Amino acid sequence: QVQLVESGGGLVQAGGSLRLSCAASGRIFRINTMGWYRQAPGKQRELVATITSSGRTNYADSVKGRFTISRDNANNTVYLQMITLKPEDTAVYICNVDVTYGPNYWGQGTQVTVSS
Repeated sequence: QVQLVESGGGLVQAGGSLRLSCAASGRIFRINTMGWYRQAPGKQRELVATITSSGRTNYADSVKGRFTISRDNANNTVYLQMITLKPEDTAVYICNVDVTYGPNYWGQGTQVTVSS
């Protein structure tokens, strides 16, 4: 079993910044891709960014140039640095981890609210 603990969400004004963290712990053989998704009220969950074990990244078009995903493999942690936040970035941000010899794990989510 793998546990994901997210932190870093909050309320910020438009143009502000936040940094999200997601730490994985438990029975982990190897973590492959780590990522962040988000879900706004009344909308489907959408991909924000992913990062592979080798560091290759992928971003949603809506966040390119503003968000940066990174990971600390030694501590099984993934980060999402968000700058120039917009009201439309308001959502619950959810961590996702793909592990070898295991299912895909999802975190509980952390709320990000951007006021205009």
